[in-house]
Amino acid sequence: MAHIVIMGAGIGGMPAAYELREMLPPEHRITVVNTTDYFQFVPSNPWVAVGWRDREAVTLTIAPYLERKKIGFIAKSVTNIDATASKLTLLGGDTLDYDYLLIATGPKLAFDEVPGAGPVTSGGGGFTHSICHVDHAQAFFADYEEFLKNPGPIVVGAMPGASCFGPAYEFTMILDTDLRRRKLRNKVPITYVTSEPYIGHLGLGGVGDSKSMLESEFRNRDVKWITNAKTTKVEQGKMFVSQIDDQGNPLKDHEVAFKLSMMLPAFKGVDAVAAVPNLCNPRGMVIIDEFQRSKAYRNIYSAGVCVAIPPVEVTPVPTGCPKTGYMIESMMTAICHNIADDLAGRPATAKGTWNAVCLADMGDTGAAFVALPQIPPRNVNWFKKGKWVHLAKIAYEKYFMRKLKKGTSEPIYEKYIMGLLGINRLNK
Repeated sequence: MAHIVIMGAGIGGMPAAYELREMLPPEHRITVVNTTDYFQFVPSNPWVAVGWRDREAVTLTIAPYLERKKIGFIAKSVTNIDATASKLTLLGGDTLDYDYLLIATGPKLAFDEVPGAGPVTSGGGGFTHSICHVDHAQAFFADYEEFLKNPGPIVVGAMPGASCFGPAYEFTMILDTDLRRRKLRNKVPITYVTSEPYIGHLGLGGVGDSKSMLESEFRNRDVKWITNAKTTKVEQGKMFVSQIDDQGNPLKDHEVAFKLSMMLPAFKGVDAVAAVPNLCNPRGMVIIDEFQRSKAYRNIYSAGVCVAIPPVEVTPVPTGCPKTGYMIESMMTAICHNIADDLAGRPATAKGTWNAVCLADMGDTGAAFVALPQIPPRNVNWFKKGKWVHLAKIAYEKYFMRKLKKGTSEPIYEKYIMGLLGINRLNK
């Protein structure tokens, strides 16, 4: 009998628990350990931040759904990983032994890397908001309701070293749509400040025609932008930005005024994971082989935002490579197959496709991109816009929440539809 422990119950960890339960004989134990007792559907946080969703619509209590599938659950933080002894120490001092560990923690939000950055809820008392967590999105909405009584400039974007740019674009245009509906857009100048070298880079070197399409969208919505932006510090109502040229030299210094701001931070590995000798890179991200397995510890696997993937290209201001939802699920499926094969005495062979399928809501329309695989060079590379994407994003939220409640990792219709589009989780 083996004990598989999954650290993290997010978009990757929850489906992985269900998929392992479906694949493994019942004598093998599966336990999920998560810092909180609830799951949050992070892609919906931009909607929470403007009041289009409430917390209850995008979260669910984890324990009942896992227990229904005979999967153990512990709602505690992991404070230490003894990778040599295959043992976790939990908050409060309890320990948990494992035969296999699947690290799916997501990132630590590195607000501290830019002085004055980060929401008050991060404990740092900063001056910018985040939508990386449902708590942060709720904090933005609380300030947004006050802001609407006396509007002013808004700054949205991404800090140096950030890797997840899609939500920043989404949020910019969701804010634009919401303010237009309230007949307040004319009172709110919006500036997009990003470490990307150009609009539509997305940390991916662009996808299809993303550059011209997103630039056009910003122009139509009267959104100004600063690219190659190295945000150096934030004060109350003021963001200090050094703009870099393509050769990496200082080009222009900006002091961007704002009354409300949402800036996505760079990511690091969570403390307990980053502290394990030889497990991670200097940023605390887990170093894995082609089978999603640690190069230092053969019984540790990792997937999602917490794995180390090099940037797709060198940029004047550092940018990271995003890990999109379907890419994460493809990583998890590969891990589940490889653990099952290892238990059966077979060598690991499963490799995730790392295909990127992204639906970005723009409030009244949307943009979708497909990059197969996500890391260039690609076999498929397109970027489309339309009202259908907005509707598809709403449908995907409902679908994913229902999938978790039903306890299914990949329903047959998902596999069939994705297969018709040539999108698969595993390399064949």
